[in-house]
Amino acid sequence: MTCRRFRAALFAGTAALLIAAAGTSARAQWIVFDPTNYAQNVMTAARELSQVNNEIQMLENQATSLLNQARNLASLPYSSLASLQQQIAQTQQLLGQAQRIAYSVSAIDQAFTQTYPQAYLSSTSSQQLLADAQTRWQNALAGFQDAMRVQAGVVTNLDNTHAQISALVSSSQAATGALQATQSGNQLVALQTTQLSDLTAIMASIARAQSLDAARRLETQVQAQAQTKAFLNYGAGYQPGSAQMFH
Repeated sequence: MTCRRFRAALFAGTAALLIAAAGTSARAQWIVFDPTNYAQNVMTAARELSQVNNEIQMLENQATSLLNQARNLASLPYSSLASLQQQIAQTQQLLGQAQRIAYSVSAIDQAFTQTYPQAYLSSTSSQQLLADAQTRWQNALAGFQDAMRVQAGVVTNLDNTHAQISALVSSSQAATGALQATQSGNQLVALQTTQLSDLTAIMASIARAQSLDAARRLETQVQAQAQTKAFLNYGAGYQPGSAQMFH
């Protein structure tokens, strides 16, 4: 009887311990997996993740901006400056090779003082008149020859101009930034300026030749007047005088 009572008490105590342990475990699990705390942690993590994503987007935008700035500041890899300068130098060299009367105010003034007088003195010899006329003819001939040489030089530059236009247009179409587009546009303007300088050289050379020829024709009239005046000025004519025939 006593043994039965002991077993019953032992069983009851064991059951009580199991119930107490089960209750403690349930309370521990309720504290660790608190839904309110878990929801707050999830919201905090979401906010932090959103902030990180925003910072990443800002860094990407800054990187894109830096790349665009680098493209805008990138220099055009092609430059036609050296070729254009050489072309202008060649045209200037042709102008500098002008024969007889150069493109110089002092040289022109000196030549017109010596060879293109406004009037000839009556004492001017026929040899001097002939020499001046020949000099003026040579000046006019040299002027036309110089004009044709300048024209030939400009025509030669057309091939180089065509090549530069093609290269600059290609560079402009392939420009990756504002600076490259601006530089290609500036070089196209420089090319147009070079063409205008060639055209100015042609017009100057033609005008020079025409001016020399016009001056020659005007001076021919002055010389003809001087020769006519010298021809008509034959002196006092025949004057009678005493003659002694026999001694």
